[in-house]
This record gives sequence, C-alpha cells and structure tokens, in this order.
Amino acid sequence: MPADLAQLTLRRLLPRLQQQFAGHQHWKTFRQRLESHFQSLFAALYALYGTRYDFYYHLEALLTTAFHSLAERPAYLHDLDRNRLKQSDWYQRPQGLGAVAYIDLFAGNMAGLRQKMSYFRELGITYLHLMPPYAVPEPENDGGYAVSDYRRLAKQLGDIEELREFAHELSTNGISLALDFIFNHTSHEHEWAQRALQGDAEFQDFYLMFPDRTLPNAYERTLREIFPDEHPGAFTWHTDLQKWVWTTFHSYQWDLNYANMAVFVAMAQELLFLANLGAEVIRLDAVAFVWKEMGTPCENLPQAHTLIRAYNALCRIAAPAVAFKSEAIVHPDQVVEYIDPAECQLSYNPLVMALLWESLATRKPALLAQALARRYRLPAGTAWVNYVRVHDDIGWTFSDEDAAQLGINGYYHRQFLNQFYTGRFGGSFASGLPFQENPATGDCRICGTCASLAGLEQAIHQHESQAGEYAIRRIILLYSVILSLGGLPLLYLGDELGTQNDYAYAKNPEHAADSRWVHRVAMNWQAAEARNQAGTTTHSIFQRLLHMVRVRQNQPAFGAGELEVLSLSSPHILGYVRQNTAGRVLVLANFSEHLQTLTRNELRMYGLGYQFKDLVSEQDISAVQDLAILPYQVLWLVEGNR
Repeated sequence: MPADLAQLTLRRLLPRLQQQFAGHQHWKTFRQRLESHFQSLFAALYALYGTRYDFYYHLEALLTTAFHSLAERPAYLHDLDRNRLKQSDWYQRPQGLGAVAYIDLFAGNMAGLRQKMSYFRELGITYLHLMPPYAVPEPENDGGYAVSDYRRLAKQLGDIEELREFAHELSTNGISLALDFIFNHTSHEHEWAQRALQGDAEFQDFYLMFPDRTLPNAYERTLREIFPDEHPGAFTWHTDLQKWVWTTFHSYQWDLNYANMAVFVAMAQELLFLANLGAEVIRLDAVAFVWKEMGTPCENLPQAHTLIRAYNALCRIAAPAVAFKSEAIVHPDQVVEYIDPAECQLSYNPLVMALLWESLATRKPALLAQALARRYRLPAGTAWVNYVRVHDDIGWTFSDEDAAQLGINGYYHRQFLNQFYTGRFGGSFASGLPFQENPATGDCRICGTCASLAGLEQAIHQHESQAGEYAIRRIILLYSVILSLGGLPLLYLGDELGTQNDYAYAKNPEHAADSRWVHRVAMNWQAAEARNQAGTTTHSIFQRLLHMVRVRQNQPAFGAGELEVLSLSSPHILGYVRQNTAGRVLVLANFSEHLQTLTRNELRMYGLGYQFKDLVSEQDISAVQDLAILPYQVLWLVEGNR
C-alpha cells in the first residue's frame, strides 16, 4: 500500500466527517485520535479489503460508528481514556490481581453479584473477568460462547443496564471489568443467522455457506477437527437452508465471513458497545480461527493478525482505555505472535499453566524453567495473564521440540500426564476427568478444580491429614508462581476456598456430555464463611493465599522488570530472580514432597549476600549454611532484614 494513500484518503474523508460532527463537543478529540491512528487502521483494512468495490463505503461507515461510539461514551470512561493514555502499563503493577467467574455460579444473577463487592475488595481484586453473560441458545451454548445478542444478558442473569451500572461501580472501586468478544462466530439464534435462515442474501454472506460438498471437501483437506464427537469435519448441514454452514466448533456456532467487510463493521459496532458498557479489557476468543483461506489449516493466518490490528486501531480512536487479551491455545511459537501493543496487549499464558501441572506430576520443573527462560519475554507494553485454572480444560501445550531437548518424548509424556491427572497412574494424588478422550490414541485434555487436581479431594475422602497438608501446599505453590512471575495473575474464583469437583454435572442433561462442568462449580457461600475459621482447610488455603497477595502488592520488584531463571543443583527446585530498579526478589519453589537443599554457595550467588528475609514466612535466613526447603515450600527472599 502506498504510504501516502492513507493520508490522501483521510484528507478526502475528513470534510465529510467534519460536516456531520464539527459542532459536537467531542469532535476535536475524535479528530486528533483519528489523525494519530488512521494510518494503522487504514493499512490493516486496506490489506484485507482494499480490492473490494465497497471498501470506501464501509470505511466511512466504520469511522461514523467510531465517532458515535466516542460521543456516547460515559464521562467516567472518557476520564479513564485520558488516564490510561498516561499509564498504559497498569496491568503490570504488583498491586494487580485478576479474577474470573460465571455470574450465575458465583452469585446467581447480577443483583447477587453486586452484593459481592466487599468480597472482591477482601481479596484485593483489581480485574474481574465475567464469563460470557450474553443472551445464548438454551440448553446448549458452549458455556456462553455461542452468543445470540451482545446487547442482552442471558435471561436468568438480569438486564444489560445492571451490567452497565456494575461496570461503573467496579471502576469506582478500582476494578477493571473484562468481557469476552467472541468474534469468530455467532450462535444460530443471532439476528444475522435468523435473517440468513429467512433467505436474506445479505446476511447469508455474513457466514460461510455452501450449496454442496465441493468447497467444504476442498477446505477439509487441510483442516483439523475440533469436536469430532459432535460432528465430523468443520461443516454442518442445515436442512432449512439447504446449505452447508462452516461450524469450526459446535454446530450451533456459525463462523463469520470476515472476507466480507460488512461483517467487520457490524462486529466493530458490537465491540464498541462492550467498550461503552464499561469493559476495560476485551478477551478475544478463538483468535487463531477467524480467517479462512483455501489450502491452509485456517488457523493462525496472517490475516487473523491483521484483523486484530484493525480492531485495535479502532479502539485507539474510540475507546483508548480498552486493552485486548488474546486467547490462543496453540503452539507456543504461535501464542506469542498475537502479543504486541498494536495487536493484543495481554495474553493468556497456557504454556505456564500446563507446565505448572506437569511439574507437580513429575516433581521436576525442568520444562517450566526452560519455558520461562526461553518463552516468557514479551515486547514492551505487553504482559502475560498467568493462571492456574480457568473454565476450560487443561491441554498439554508444550512444544515437542522443547521437550526433546530435555530428553522427553512429547507424545509419551502427554500420555503419562493424562494418566496421572485422571488418577489412572499408580500413586497419583489427582482426581481429574478426561475431556474429549480418544480411547484409540489415549489423547485427551484434563478437567478438574485446582483443589481436586492438587490432591485435596483424594486426601479428604481418604482421611489423610498429611496428604491434605501437601495438597494445600501444592495449591499455594501454584499460585505463588503466578503471583511472582510478573504480568497479571488470575484467580479462578473458588480456588481460594479449595473448591472441589462437583460430579453432579453428570445428572444434568445439558452438561452431562461435557466434563468441563465438573470444575465449573457453584460458589458455596455458606462454606465460604470457613475462610475466617481457624483450623479449617478453607481457612488455611484462603489466608495463605491472601497473605501472598498482600506481600506481592507491597513488593515493587514483582512489577514490570526482568526475570532470570536459575540453574540449581536440585532438579526439584524452581528458582528465578525478579528484579527492576525498585528491588530484587529471589523466588524458590520445591515441587516435591521431599525436603530439598539449596547450597549456601548457590544462595549467595543468586541472592547477592549473606542475610535474607523470606517475605512468605517472614523469617530471617542466613547464607552461612545450606538452605533446607520443606516439601512444596515457597520462599520469596529479599536481601537483609527488610
């Protein structure tokens, strides 16, 4: 694209926009942002749609939408826009703590959720991701990821205005709301899909539909099946349409046709609606799948990145406080490709999550240490969202090439991990369930709450107090790592209370076929009261975790800075140094149930001194002698007696 084409286009469009909006109070702000970011927006859109006859028509419509969105933005969000432009690294501060929950499972509905603000403050939450609360088909909706209408809540949750008010209340309390933008597909009940079913050609072109199997067969030569148990391939036959519809995931989730620029503009309106609703972080769901190209896997294509960059540039104009978070459960090399200030400022870190559990099973964090040393660094202005568990399954996403360098066969290692976490391996402490298991290959993914996978469920049912204490230590160890790595740690609400698997999901016909519901557990608020009752398991987990959160909030070294992974004599200890201009912390974590020793020379080498303070235990430690690290113990060491 000629560099001056964007400027020429802007010079032609500005008088038309000015004629409509020059008298508005936000026109000056809009024009300044447009002039700053139009080059990026135009370059991305031109790369995708520049050859279309209707490109400039849709471009003008998009800019008109952007102005109206900015003009309708609530006053507190305008203030937030200005503040975030000055403090764009807010998600890298040590005070940050994320949380994620389903509204109905956590609090029943919006009215119940609004009563839980004190609990969020108690935990120190600064970021709250509400799982998709939008109107969806019933009973099947992929846990909310089949959206019928972004502008209505699921009927059992309440009204969209309640969510708007709650977002403002969160912001007043220093908590950023995160919402999902499921932009690869809509549900078959979405208005666009319904218009398509009625024969409207304009809306049939919003999706990918084919009258026979010729093109679907050609595409499927290079596609992988996501949910083969539900439907073979990537297409579903619809009798009412007499057409095959592209459905990458479930048959009720219709993939959008982003080759049609009208789809981009229509989804941009939904994105900006969420921004004005009060969402400060937008989770981009299934980013790898949004662009289709014959002869490719239709995953991680360059156009998918271009598409996200266009949405990003649009938000810099209309809602600059908004940050994007990518959800890309793909090869580690491809995960990082979505992380860039011009693309997604935040990203889930599925590799660290998977390797935390791998390290617990093997008692050796070698793969995790390798990943932190080689794959953790990100571009300036971006950050990982580190997590132990979320709503989805655990997939073993490590690279086979990385594993081979440590003498590990990736295929057989995944078999072992699947056996271990489903309790089929002798001596396993885990109580997990397989998801999408293939009996022929042994391939599957793992479901279960943090507590059940860490051994608490088994210990309680077997009345083993020592095993129970070890399970608690495993939970705290896992969270200690994500709290100390930097970026934004994410708490799956319920983990802080030691919530165990709920097998009653199998009695619910709507959930029985999806074992992920075993860890999507309703919050037991009566049981939660035990967090304040000394001597209970709940109290032990909650207070230990809360203590680490408070320590982190007061330790500047856990903010943006450097991560140095250490090579230690014990294969069971994960060690790294977090440091920046404000401080330095030596982190040590024993992933085994046996006492491990760090030699005094190692401690002095990496700690740069003789006297230390453990921020977790609040004990003084000397490097005059070797350091004994208890089973599953974590230490956050700072120099001297601070």
